[in-house]
Amino acid sequence: MSFTAVNLKDQIGAKVSVSVDDLLAPATGRELRNLLIERGVLLFEQIYLSDEQQVQLAGNMGSVRAEGKQGIYKISLDKNVNARGDYLKGSFLWHMDGTHDSTPVFASLLTGVTLSPVGGQTEFANSYCAYASLPAEMQARIAHLKVVHSVECSMRRAGIEPTPENLAYWRSIPERSHSLVWTHKSGRKSLVIGCHASHIEGMDRAEGEALLQELLAWTTQPQFVYRHQWHTGDLLIWDNTGVLHRAEPYPLDCGREMHRTTLLGEEAFS
Repeated sequence: MSFTAVNLKDQIGAKVSVSVDDLLAPATGRELRNLLIERGVLLFEQIYLSDEQQVQLAGNMGSVRAEGKQGIYKISLDKNVNARGDYLKGSFLWHMDGTHDSTPVFASLLTGVTLSPVGGQTEFANSYCAYASLPAEMQARIAHLKVVHSVECSMRRAGIEPTPENLAYWRSIPERSHSLVWTHKSGRKSLVIGCHASHIEGMDRAEGEALLQELLAWTTQPQFVYRHQWHTGDLLIWDNTGVLHRAEPYPLDCGREMHRTTLLGEEAFS
């Protein structure tokens, strides 16, 4: 291999050391993809990729989603940078991307461009490992449950004002029902949970809410979580199919800006 990697924690993450030239080689992208699936999160400290290089790397690892400007979506609460900045306040809560689709995105690449002086750390929780560590009784209890996921639910939980315009947009995205336990083609299992998980089908709302909160608390225990303290130029890649993530709150007017590239999903929810 053209790079070296060391585990960030026992159950999640790897820190990768590699030159930019080697990183952008197609063969490296394929190797990193395999490592990403194994470890959930990859960190490249202060590698300072340009937008074009980030998109090139993403293309070597999968299919790049068309978003933003040529594959770069700017994560910012500043509406001059991102017209839907308010929507991104939902990223302060644990979530996975794409639960409003039948096939969620595979992975995301994120570079720190402008950081907040306070807050803004990003946390990742490995739901593959969290599921595998559940007691057998809980695994049996949740094996066949279905959960309804709602954009409106996540936005309300994030405290975003339900203006008529916002409500119309949230409700334009249909609710989706997915298995609580996602059995992947590989045979691995992960939990499909987060702030967008509205309720469990066929279960009393209060009971279902308690169960979802219990599973989220389990999944976000320290042994399953990597917390990243950003430096300008850092690049993080995470496997969205089995890793929850959230940003820690930061001042809304601090100018924090991150550049994201997203890899299209390849496997539908089970």
